[in-house]
Amino acid sequence: MIVASGIAIQFGAKPLFSDVSVKFGGGNRYGLIGANGCGKSTFMKILGGELEPSAGSVAIDANERVGRLRQDQFAFENERVLDVVLMGHAEMWAAMRERDAIYANPDAGEEEFLHAAELENKYAEYGGYTSESRAGELLLGLGVPTAQHQGPMSAVAPGWKLRVLLAQALFGDPDILLLDEPTNNLDINSIRWLEDVLNQRTSTMVIISHDRHFLSSVCTHMADVDYGAIRVYAGNYDDYMEASTLAKQQQQNANARAKDRIADLEEFVRRFRAHKAKARQATSRRKMIEKLKVDDVKPSSRQYPYIRFLVDDKEKLHRLAVEATGLAKGYEKGRNMFEKLDLQIEAGEKVAIIGPNGIGKTTLLRCIAGNLEAGAGTVKWAEKARTGYWPQDPVDEFKGDETLAEWLTRRRRSDRAQDEQSVRATLGQLLFTGDDQKKSLKVISGGEGQRMMIAKLVLGMPNVMLLDEPTNHLDMESIESLNTALDKYAGTLVFVSHDREFVSSLATRIIELRAGEKPGDPATVIDFRGSYEDYLEGNTAVLEAA
Repeated sequence: MIVASGIAIQFGAKPLFSDVSVKFGGGNRYGLIGANGCGKSTFMKILGGELEPSAGSVAIDANERVGRLRQDQFAFENERVLDVVLMGHAEMWAAMRERDAIYANPDAGEEEFLHAAELENKYAEYGGYTSESRAGELLLGLGVPTAQHQGPMSAVAPGWKLRVLLAQALFGDPDILLLDEPTNNLDINSIRWLEDVLNQRTSTMVIISHDRHFLSSVCTHMADVDYGAIRVYAGNYDDYMEASTLAKQQQQNANARAKDRIADLEEFVRRFRAHKAKARQATSRRKMIEKLKVDDVKPSSRQYPYIRFLVDDKEKLHRLAVEATGLAKGYEKGRNMFEKLDLQIEAGEKVAIIGPNGIGKTTLLRCIAGNLEAGAGTVKWAEKARTGYWPQDPVDEFKGDETLAEWLTRRRRSDRAQDEQSVRATLGQLLFTGDDQKKSLKVISGGEGQRMMIAKLVLGMPNVMLLDEPTNHLDMESIESLNTALDKYAGTLVFVSHDREFVSSLATRIIELRAGEKPGDPATVIDFRGSYEDYLEGNTAVLEAA
């Protein structure tokens, strides 16, 4: 069990937490949720001992081992990949290193070798003799190929290094596991694999994630960070949504009843306080007023942006939106990521492109959008098609000295009555209010950049949208608002995503890119008309691969 008592943390004038006490234990899996900036990662660092609180303490049961997902992915550049994973069992790693140092010492004597024998026994007790094979299995489950296991971390691509660090956190099978955004940089199948692994563990877990499906599949409890406090709910994310909404409504109803009762009592006191015959009753009612309690409902740190994507009736497409014929693209000479790809997307379809990282999903989307030239084939859009593209990393969109308002003003439609007020209103709906709209592009966060892309699409009114991992960097509230807006969107949608809740709730068609039969072969393209759940039910190969 891990117990936080009276935790307070403050940066600058505003405290993030004040006198927070909470217990995590019993092999339960807690989803730590809350709006961006509410302090989830800060609290996780306090639990993991990386950060000292301003007040309070964290206690862990004796002899319980703690594993945590590190975020410093460049910390082990000179280490062998397998060794980085093995470090996840600190006691086993220490015993192995000390034993090997004795064996490597030519001056070691009998006493040292006796100690080495003790270390050998410890190493065996910790499962050291099967450790490399178990570490390799974890890496393979997370998609890290065998060819990289013996090499240095410096040879592993950024993003994939985090997979190695996730394997490190899982490896020691710790009693307490702290995972901050474990699904980042994972594809759909890897996320499903991770769910299975975590559900088989008996560790007490605290998990931060913006993946709603993941939280509902893995968590037994939700720890909600809001109002400067942490409140624990039994159940997964879906249960939490129902329970928290009900609790808030009950509190509001109780407050309303208390206010009505207070108003009635105050009216009685006002009317009869001067009447001697009623003086005792008036005094009694004053005491009753003092006992009635109206709990303040503090303003939530959660904010839901208002998102609505409109399509002009005159610009609605009919029949085909786009047709690709014989499409091929590769970056290495003699190797295509995909080839001979024929694709017709009908007006009004919502198409999800899925597959493992590096398979070519973004490349395919960019070729369809027309901002990347295909190696072969043609792409033909409908005459009235008006496309809006949302890149996976929009950092290139925000190079310059403009303010947010200036940037968005230059991207509004000239053929629409979109004045300065429209720009300000759109920014306000996306939670950029007051001085925020005068903020420089250079200082916006990842989540703010994603909301600016939404604002651009809202004003652009495209009848076709092509979105590349649009939920990246967004908090849960923004994801839910975006999800709802895209569900109501009357245009054609083509998107890449690893968020299964997002894919499941939107897609009417699935295009999956799978690895070819041999390394270097172009991807196999599976085109399924139907929902993601129907696709999984009808494709046992996908389930087995996961």
